[in-house]
Amino acid sequence: MYNSIHVPLDNSDHSNAAMKLGVELGELFEARLVGSHVYAAKLHDVRFKQMEFTLPEEYKEENELEKQRKIHDALIARGLHLISDSYLDQMGALSEEKGLNFERKHFDGRNFEALVGDIRDDDYDLLIMGALGQGAVRDSQVGSVCERVLRRTEVDTLIVRNTEVDGLSSPGDIAVALDGSAQSYGALKGAITLAIKADKAIEIVTVMGDDKTENGLLEQHLEAASKLVKKAGLAVKTLSLTGDTVAALRDYTIEAKPWALALGRVGIDGGSEDIGSTTDNLLRVAGANLLVASGSWRPGVQAEAEATAYAK
Repeated sequence: MYNSIHVPLDNSDHSNAAMKLGVELGELFEARLVGSHVYAAKLHDVRFKQMEFTLPEEYKEENELEKQRKIHDALIARGLHLISDSYLDQMGALSEEKGLNFERKHFDGRNFEALVGDIRDDDYDLLIMGALGQGAVRDSQVGSVCERVLRRTEVDTLIVRNTEVDGLSSPGDIAVALDGSAQSYGALKGAITLAIKADKAIEIVTVMGDDKTENGLLEQHLEAASKLVKKAGLAVKTLSLTGDTVAALRDYTIEAKPWALALGRVGIDGGSEDIGSTTDNLLRVAGANLLVASGSWRPGVQAEAEATAYAK
């Protein structure tokens, strides 16, 4: 399922954990593996021009200014490219150890815009990125790059929130937040794909409310989802929580410590928004890594056949 994996890099703790996960998953899925880094040489060029009025008089003559601009541009662009290379070298070395082909991508521009443009132009199946990056400020819950990219793309995205989970050998099941929507079943499909490769069990989690009819439907969904997991040859558990959905799932991730929590980009009440409110909030407060699935899946004959094929 995951044949092309992209990992944006910036040498932060979250990015380095994403890098390790990316290489490990690249090996297991025999996937095309891409690492990228975005730097801002053009922004430095703009800043230099804005500060030209502070130069000594002998440098303000137009010919001399143009000369200084070229020197500045060359030094900045070369320096930032070397830094970018140093980040990509780390992933390249890990890939080489595993015998994997590794593709490097450099971008000059605004971080999220460059990444979004590349994701839209390429055919990645999975994006792995840190929830926080080099620019994180104190007490940040999620970085602006992570959030902006997630909102503007439609690819399964594994978001690293817990840097201690940087490999498939890290403990914990893969949990799935199920609300009966086709998107939450899409998250189940992604979880099954990862669980088979990682040799992990799946725990399907739902949050019950006060409406008995809706709760009855959720119980039916738990049964249908469990059936799909079993057909894929995986161990499965189910858990029903109560209370506010975000708070219940947040507390679950903190207490149960799953390897990751898979959920749909939008949920049962989702409309045309880029991500639903539950996903939006858990992006900030979850105590585990998040697999945000973009696709849909529905229980039925075709889904059961696909799940059975996973087990072979």
